[in-house]
Amino acid sequence: MLGTACTRVEERIQAALGEQEKGASIEFESCLDVPKGGVLCALPALLGNGLLNDIERHLGKLTGYYQTFHILLLLAFMGLCRIKNAEQLREHAPGEFGKLLGLDRAPEVRCLRSKVKGLAEPKSVESWAADLSRQWMENEPEAAGTLYIDGHVRVYHGHLTKLPKRHVSREKLCLRGITDYWVNDGTGRPFFVVEKTVDPGLLKTLEEDIVPRLLKDIPNQPSAQALQQNKQACRFILVFDREGYSPAFFRKMWDKHRVACMTYHKFPTENWPLDNFSSQEITLPSGEKVIMKLAERGSLVGTGKQAMWMREVRKLTDSGHQTSIITTAYELELTAVSGRMFSRWCQENFFRYMKHHYGIDMLQEYGIEPLSDTQKVVNPDMRQQEGQRNSIQSKLNYRLSRFAAMELHPVIKKDETEDVKYKKWERKRAELLEEIEHYENELKTIKEQLSQTPKHITWQELRDEDKGDGKK
Repeated sequence: MLGTACTRVEERIQAALGEQEKGASIEFESCLDVPKGGVLCALPALLGNGLLNDIERHLGKLTGYYQTFHILLLLAFMGLCRIKNAEQLREHAPGEFGKLLGLDRAPEVRCLRSKVKGLAEPKSVESWAADLSRQWMENEPEAAGTLYIDGHVRVYHGHLTKLPKRHVSREKLCLRGITDYWVNDGTGRPFFVVEKTVDPGLLKTLEEDIVPRLLKDIPNQPSAQALQQNKQACRFILVFDREGYSPAFFRKMWDKHRVACMTYHKFPTENWPLDNFSSQEITLPSGEKVIMKLAERGSLVGTGKQAMWMREVRKLTDSGHQTSIITTAYELELTAVSGRMFSRWCQENFFRYMKHHYGIDMLQEYGIEPLSDTQKVVNPDMRQQEGQRNSIQSKLNYRLSRFAAMELHPVIKKDETEDVKYKKWERKRAELLEEIEHYENELKTIKEQLSQTPKHITWQELRDEDKGDGKK
C-alpha cells in the first residue's frame, strides 16, 4: 500500500529497496490551482538566507524517498503556512502539499517525525545553526554591530518532568519552563538563541555563552592595535533591559573584551533641569524618524571599586518623566544611543509574532534526559532570604515614615484635652520606636545570613523538593 496520491510507483519501490541514493526527483507540472502555492514566492528568500547551505555536511544524509532538502523545505513551507507542528499537517491533503515540493505527495506525520528525528542530533543542529548565524552576520556586518539580548520563557504544561519554575512576566505567574535567550539585530531579526533548562540569569548567560560566541562570530571587529590607539572604541554593543543592570558587569565587559553595554538606569538621581533637554530627530534602525527631547551627561555609576564613568542619556516625555539610559558606547552619537535603546520593542514584537504565528512556545522535544550534577543553579535559600529581607525593609520603611510624621507634628499640652492627646501620642511614639528597633535587628540578622549564603549552588547540592525529578 503506497497511499493516496502516490503516482511515482517505480521511484518509491526503488527507494524502499535501497536502490535510489539521491531520493525523489523534483518535478513541477502545469496545474490550474495549487492550494497555498504562494509560499513558492518565498523560496528565493529561504535559499538566500542559507536554508540549504551545507545541510548534508551538518545534518547528514537521509536515505529513502525523502531526502534532507525535501524535509527542510517541507518544514519551511509549513512555517509559512502557519502549520505549527507535525500533527497539524494531518489537516492538509498530502497530495496537494506535495505539489509545493515538486513531489507526488508530502510525507505522512509518522514518516515526517521519523525523518526529523534522524536529522535532529543536538550537535549537528547546533553546528548548522551556528554556521547560519555566522553567514547572516557576515552578510550584514552593520546589523551585527548592535545586538539585543532578552530572555523568553517557554512554558511547559506536560507531565513527563518537573522543570524548574521561573517568573513569566506575560502571565504574571511562576511557571515551569525553559528560558531561551535570544540575540536579535536592530530590526528584531534573530541571529541565534541559547537555551537554558536551569536559568542562571541574564548576566551569567551573557558572560559564559553569548559574549564568547559573538567575539568569535561577529565580522569586522576592530583589531587589538586599533583598540589600543582609540581608547573609546568598542568591538560591538549589547543592549538589554534592567535585568542586566550591573556596573560590575559593564566594567568587566569593557576591561576584558572592550564590549560596550547599554541598558536603563536602575537608580537614577534627581531629575535634570528642563533647560538641559533639546529636541532631536532620531532615526530608528527600521528607518522611521521620530522627535525626542534628549540630554546627556557623564555619570559615575556604581559604588566602591565597581564604580565606572558612563554616558547617561535621558529622554523627557510629555508627562515630565525622565527615562535614563546608561552606556559604555562612548563613540556612539547621542541620537543613536536613544534610537537603539528605545528600539528594544522590536525584539518584544518578534516574541509576540513568533508565539502567535509560529508557536515558539511549543516544546518540540518529547523525550527527557538527566541534568548534570555540576550544573550551577540559583540557590533557593538565597531567594527566600532576599524575600524576607525585602519584606522586613518594607515594614521598617513604613514605620520610619510614620515616626517622622509624628515628630513633625507633635501634640503640645495646653489643657486637659491636649494632655490626653499628648499621652496617646507619646504611647504610639514609644510603640513605633520599639517596632523600629525590632525590625532593624531583624534586618541586620537577615543581611548577615545573606552575606554567608552562596548565590549559586550545583544541581547535586539542591534539595530534592526543589529539583522536581532532576530531568529536562
